[in-house]
Amino acid sequence: MSNWNQEEDDRQYVVVVNHEEQYSIWPADREMPLGWKAVGKQGTKQECLDYIEEVWTDMRPLSLRKKMEEMDRAGN
Repeated sequence: MSNWNQEEDDRQYVVVVNHEEQYSIWPADREMPLGWKAVGKQGTKQECLDYIEEVWTDMRPLSLRKKMEEMDRAGN
């Protein structure tokens, strides 16, 4: 079984975000995945997940939010 899914995970993680403003966590000791950037939060897995829960209040991708705003402005 991979360490990724173990409950007692003492590794450090960083919170990352992509161009659609979708959040995830990434092991701090690994190279950042393409298309993602760090948001400046690092900590335990749970600390990072708690941070994401606090800041990611709209799960819709950025492109969908923009499209829906355009539709609202157009009166559709």
